[in-house]
Amino acid sequence: MPAAAHLVIPCYQESGRIAPFLAELCDVTRELGAVTIRIVEDGSDAAEVARMREILAPFCQKHAHLLDPLFLPANLGKGGAVYAGWSLEKNAEWLGFVDADGSCTAQEVARLIQLAREQPTPHTALFASRMGQFGRRVHRQWKRRLIGRVFGSLVSTLLHIRIHDSQCGLKLVPRSAYERIAPNLRIHGFAFDVELLAALHDDGTPFREVPIEWFETPGGHVHLIRDSYRMARDVWRVRQNRPKKPRP
Repeated sequence: MPAAAHLVIPCYQESGRIAPFLAELCDVTRELGAVTIRIVEDGSDAAEVARMREILAPFCQKHAHLLDPLFLPANLGKGGAVYAGWSLEKNAEWLGFVDADGSCTAQEVARLIQLAREQPTPHTALFASRMGQFGRRVHRQWKRRLIGRVFGSLVSTLLHIRIHDSQCGLKLVPRSAYERIAPNLRIHGFAFDVELLAALHDDGTPFREVPIEWFETPGGHVHLIRDSYRMARDVWRVRQNRPKKPRP
């Protein structure tokens, strides 16, 4: 029996984009086996919640491994939605999340899960990365590509953790490692991935970047100056919250 994996799809105002990706993901993961999926609706307005319920109902009826969606009463941020979904899963060996927009294909999600299952113990966390290496195609707006490079440099410089792409919307974490670090995770918004990375690193859990194919889906909003400032602020916050190592 393969190691069980649990995927959370955090959603906020995603009713217009989620259906095609969810259909593909349910089919692919059903064939893969031992995967459960949960949609976490992160405090959207009543009209959006009603649309999501209508969209998700037939998927849940068709696919037993698509668990009942979780509708949060208030917006917690992407990290808060992911952690809320992970906290409901008590048995899976792997905890993961994937963005709802389908920029990362279902086939790439399945590939990452398979890579996780093939690892020897102790397990390594797998962070998907839009490196564009090993023949993996990456299509992104130039602004997003530039912001990603700036963010990677900030993380490497301020946190002393070498990583190319900390913000790619597909990650798998060993459940045992997450349970150890969960009490120390405070950031639920933009930089939650960075805090998660730093906590895993400080816990002694190794991580590996896995190049994936990425085809950017329209609908996102990027502001070069505003988002660059927010990145620097949030990475500094992670640095300040990080436990200080005792001096020798």
